[in-house]
Amino acid sequence: MGRKDIIKITGMTCASCAARIDKRLGRMEGIKSSSVNLASEKASVEFDESIISLDNIMDAVKKLGYGAEVFAEKNKDREREKEIKKLRALFLSSVVLSSPLLLGMVVMLLGIKIPFLHNPVFQLIVTTPVQFIIGARFYKNAYNALKSGGSNMDVLVAVGTTAAYFFSIYNGFFNPAQSGMEKELYFEAAAVIITLILLGKYLEAVAKGKTSEAIKKLMGLQAKKARVIRDGNETDIPIEDVAVGDTIVVRPGEKIPVDGQIVEGSSSIDESMLTGESIPVEKKAGDIVVGASINKFGTFRFNATKVGKDTVLSQIIKLVEDAQGSKAPIQKIADKVSGVFVPIVISVAIITFFIKFFILGEASTAVISAVSILVIACPCALGLATPTAIMVGTGKGAENGILIKGGEYLETAYKLDAVVLDKTGTITNGQPEVTDVLILDKYDRDEILKLASIAEKNSEHPLGAAIYEKGRKALQRVDNPEKFEAVPGKGVTAEYEDKLIFIGTRKLMEEKGIDTSIIEDSITGLEKEGKTAMLMAVNGKMEALIAVADTVKESSKKAIKSLLDMDIEVYMITGDNKRTADAIAGQVGITNVLAEVLPENKAEEIEKLKKQGKIVAMVGDGINDAPALAASDIGMAIGTGTDVAMEASDITLMRGDLMSIPDAIGLSRKTMSKIKQNLFWAFIYNIIGIPIAALGLLNPMIAGGAMAFSSVSVVTNSLSLKRYEVKLNVKP
Repeated sequence: MGRKDIIKITGMTCASCAARIDKRLGRMEGIKSSSVNLASEKASVEFDESIISLDNIMDAVKKLGYGAEVFAEKNKDREREKEIKKLRALFLSSVVLSSPLLLGMVVMLLGIKIPFLHNPVFQLIVTTPVQFIIGARFYKNAYNALKSGGSNMDVLVAVGTTAAYFFSIYNGFFNPAQSGMEKELYFEAAAVIITLILLGKYLEAVAKGKTSEAIKKLMGLQAKKARVIRDGNETDIPIEDVAVGDTIVVRPGEKIPVDGQIVEGSSSIDESMLTGESIPVEKKAGDIVVGASINKFGTFRFNATKVGKDTVLSQIIKLVEDAQGSKAPIQKIADKVSGVFVPIVISVAIITFFIKFFILGEASTAVISAVSILVIACPCALGLATPTAIMVGTGKGAENGILIKGGEYLETAYKLDAVVLDKTGTITNGQPEVTDVLILDKYDRDEILKLASIAEKNSEHPLGAAIYEKGRKALQRVDNPEKFEAVPGKGVTAEYEDKLIFIGTRKLMEEKGIDTSIIEDSITGLEKEGKTAMLMAVNGKMEALIAVADTVKESSKKAIKSLLDMDIEVYMITGDNKRTADAIAGQVGITNVLAEVLPENKAEEIEKLKKQGKIVAMVGDGINDAPALAASDIGMAIGTGTDVAMEASDITLMRGDLMSIPDAIGLSRKTMSKIKQNLFWAFIYNIIGIPIAALGLLNPMIAGGAMAFSSVSVVTNSLSLKRYEVKLNVKP
């Protein structure tokens, strides 16, 4: 039986750690997939419970030398604060002890002599606690890494600083070739390197905490209490105690505690927490309300339909958490490099040492060069480059009603060059109205409306619903058909009393052997106006023509223009005939029209575009268009509130307008830009730094500072995404 869990992992210090854990989990029988995220310090694992248990998985992680426990959201902030406080205390202690050593180096460079600062005994006394007490974490993590057959950042730091420390002891106390103030001591290098790395770790921990602020904001939206009616009395209870079926009272200004359906009253509700849309939505009896949205004006009662983890907000939080823990394909580059990086660096350091020590006879230079190589080559920045940007990017999207399921979809959206838009409910409002009723023969208008509304009463198609609604309003009461059958993409057939009724397209009439030539001119005229002509036959004879029109969404034209400005081809796909489809497409600026496409054939049209080499996004309602959404490179479900089908899409657009599409693509492009910047600087930093260190041109302390701040700079660059405004972006 399949199960998915999140494990909290402690002790990871760089990309090599994450890569080693991921590799180990990937080899375990029963684990279907795993993703280890250095930035969030979590592992998402999908496994077969009949083969392996969660305890077995955590034991495997622990055997590698890392901590592992079931992830608990409520403990996350407390643990992070604890770690930050610990790092701050270690850093400040290290500063106090390292400062005299640094001061001694500075005054020596200025030609000032302060004997006790340069005394080997004094330097040994202040360096030892930094090296072995404050720096104990590096030794512990290095030991665990080596014990499990791997290596990581801590191995580099431990080896490098230990070499500087013991070489200084040798020169200061045992090397007869050195005496007095001329002794070459590198205690300050060892101590200051550890101090700078701890500073980097502290700043990195603070910055990483900010990458997941989107989750905190979403969780903070939840109401704490609900006013329920039990035994005829209104009682305030904790939100955790609300049960499905409870009747809840909401007054003006209050948060709606859970999802439900209004049974009494009406109001304007601010759903911006879901959609990013600030305009309140009018709600009345029968309408759905969503937990954490805000009641603006009226008082109403509603029945709870979803509570706890089943609410829309809880599903959004889970989706964002999963996305933030996922990997983008581009991260594979960093994973592959980091997996072999540390052993290569150690080899380079050893070779450099041997050349300078044994061939050139430069003992001090050999040690300093090797230490500098080991210290500057930390792969931390590589490991943080992708996940931090994904965490911030997906969080930013969630805050603006754009729910991206994972890093792979974020990266694919960046590459999109074609977007296919479903017409009804996507380009248009999806609420068509009857505009014309053309009577042909024996029935009058009321009789036609009566028969048409009876035939369409059970139809789920928006056009059928429009006909039914027109009849219901005109006649007040609509009988049920005796028989009903929906013919997908063509229309409906129904029986009522002694009448067999067909309503639909030309194709339906052709299949039923009904001549439509008498009304061809009328059909053409209506279709040129952008109206959909529904043909109606009774007992095998054409009797009426009912025209239905769906209004175009306000934002459609602007959104389509912005997509075209982003060099993305836009297609409209619809079951409407070519003439009507062209009329609608012309209103919004679309030139590529796929008309008369049955629902089951939409996926084929997507495949045709993909075979042309296009990276295709399909945008639909997420339910009727499920096959096409699945066939596309990126499936986008567009809708509002609980109407969206999150499971049917890769990206869910909570706002009802098409501007969400360029917004989502713009965000993906900006996020991928940050990832590429991060990877570039992470690689270039090592490509430049290691040769300089090998040549002996880099002081180990400068190497330590550069290494520490490289990781901080990557996280800071990712955090700059928070300032990105989700709005029309016409350039990548």
